[in-house]
Amino acid sequence: MYFIRRFSIFSLIVSIYFLHIQSSFAQSDSVHSFLDTTILEPVTVTAFGGAINWKDAPATVSLIQKTALQRLDNTAIVPVLNTVPGVRMEERSPGSYRLSIRGSLLRSPFGIRNIKVYWNDMPLTDAGGNTYLNLVDISQLTSIEIAKGPASSMYGANTGGVVLLHSDPSVFQKKFSANIETGSYDLFNEQLTFNHQTKKLSFSLQQSHYQNKGYRQQSVSRKGAVQGVMNWNINNKEQLSALLFYTDLHYETPGGITKQQMDSLPTLARQPSGTTPGAVQQQAGVYNKTGFAGLTLHSDFGKGWTNTTSATISYTDFKNPFITNYEHRKEMNYGARTAFEWNILKAKWITGFEWQQNISHINNFENNNGKPGTQLYDDEVHVMQYFAFTQLNMQFKCFTIQAGISANQQILKFNRISDPVYNYWQHQNTKILLAPRLSALYKMNKNISIFAILSKGFSPPTLAEIRPSTNQFYNLQPEYGWNFECGIKGTFLHNRIDFQASVYSFHLSNAIVQQQDSSGTEYFVNAGSTRQNGVELWLQAHLLKNNNRLFRALTISNSFSFQPYTFGDYISGAKNLSGNRLTGTPRCVNVVQFDINTQLGIYLNTNYNFTSSIPLSDDNDVYADSYNLLQCKLGYILQLRKIGMDFYIGADNLLNETYSLGNDLNAFGGRYFNPAPKRNYFFGVKFEL
Repeated sequence: MYFIRRFSIFSLIVSIYFLHIQSSFAQSDSVHSFLDTTILEPVTVTAFGGAINWKDAPATVSLIQKTALQRLDNTAIVPVLNTVPGVRMEERSPGSYRLSIRGSLLRSPFGIRNIKVYWNDMPLTDAGGNTYLNLVDISQLTSIEIAKGPASSMYGANTGGVVLLHSDPSVFQKKFSANIETGSYDLFNEQLTFNHQTKKLSFSLQQSHYQNKGYRQQSVSRKGAVQGVMNWNINNKEQLSALLFYTDLHYETPGGITKQQMDSLPTLARQPSGTTPGAVQQQAGVYNKTGFAGLTLHSDFGKGWTNTTSATISYTDFKNPFITNYEHRKEMNYGARTAFEWNILKAKWITGFEWQQNISHINNFENNNGKPGTQLYDDEVHVMQYFAFTQLNMQFKCFTIQAGISANQQILKFNRISDPVYNYWQHQNTKILLAPRLSALYKMNKNISIFAILSKGFSPPTLAEIRPSTNQFYNLQPEYGWNFECGIKGTFLHNRIDFQASVYSFHLSNAIVQQQDSSGTEYFVNAGSTRQNGVELWLQAHLLKNNNRLFRALTISNSFSFQPYTFGDYISGAKNLSGNRLTGTPRCVNVVQFDINTQLGIYLNTNYNFTSSIPLSDDNDVYADSYNLLQCKLGYILQLRKIGMDFYIGADNLLNETYSLGNDLNAFGGRYFNPAPKRNYFFGVKFEL
């Protein structure tokens, strides 16, 4: 980390030097501003083998483009994803992410589960079902696609949906870019990017460093990352792509506190209780060092036949001093995916196979004030997931139809090496599970379409649920469910207004639910069924666009989610909780975005987020209060010859709300709350040439 921090400062000095050299030879009639958000970006989505305009895709897909990724600060992906209806991202402490798409956070005390994540078509989610999304720096992405609802027919194990991350080096128009940012709580954030493009080769090299001492006790975070992405057109029939990154991440985990503690002193970390020490004493936190490498070969065989094949390998060194123990995990992950496409007339047939292997060596020790003590457990765990899929896309005049199915299996074995009684391989395998999907879209006219989707999703228990913080192995069953939805989407008023509305009904069986023991350590059980029925609305209006007056562009958008989710059949001990509200899910979320760009180079981006109250226990006897979150960013763009500069200042939680952006569900001792920072500020400058 010391090397990365020094390299960060050196990188900025070098980039400013290059800016000076380039500006000396620049012409006065330079190109448009590098942050001109009035430039229309393509609205093509690729989920389910599409590569078509979003309004023509028979799926509920949200597209976050590069300008949207840069709307606020350049440090957090959380407020960006929370602008998408049906999506809720939480951050219990800086760097500790949880993500839910149309569902509860019952399975996610930390991490991301029951959602599949791909980066440049390579699986970032491992065979154990976990995704380290906090390894990704937002500056490394050029767009994000979110396909909502079960997508197991083409993407394997998930019930919530799929997130497709894109880093396309051809999107970057400038050769150098550098960003430096500071703010409240000793925030320091910088990114440096170098891009190069020729007729056959385009690549991008990026480096970033982030650090923040945090709002609460025991909430320091640091992240250093380097990434390379490349596209090489070998010939007119083959293209080779590569993605490589290394991230060194550390964040402290303050833990949950009670409502009384949050109201009186929200900066507190979890306090000692009885014989159980607190988070500060145990130096609770996460250390994650991960290296990832992936290659993709796209081949055109002619006569409509193409193939895309990817291979990935990654290594993670993961340390987690926790309240009750110290875990050290070493993970090797391997993956491969191949998909054949046959395009003929108005039809496309896609068929392929994906395989992933996770090999984890897990050691648990006593936690002696943040240092490993006596060894408690030594486990070897192997998880393999594979699935075969096939899908047919057809076009009939005004109709578009997609029909697909996959066959999936998870194979798990584990060996408790440290226990002579259980020192042998034990197995927990799922049956081969079929996941079909059928969707149809009808174009009412060239601008407006209606669609309907029927799909089945499944999600086997993740490694972190089979072997949770109790360090015991649990026999859990996959959760699965059917989803039906219909909706309407399109544009009107000469493409000045885009909209999408959908109604869905998702019934989940064998739902995996988090519980906690008396020490606050989580474990999981299959808890019956859930009913997740909801409504999503999204509207974006371009009130001014490419106007020659003072205001170059004025855009307002609104996303609304209504989620009256409930438990179906749910018996917990002697309690019948059937019909209770689903834990961890707000009933209503409304997000308004308002952006202004002027001819003077001044711009203003604002976010307003209303989130209703959230049940924090399966009994529904504890709720997190509703909150109103206001964020804004004010900037000035200056173009000096070929050098673009963006000076900006912004604020988060302008209304100074006391709220928790990540709650501990079913928490023992009333420790439900992880308070988010009060009003705080950031400012920075970005260069491009």
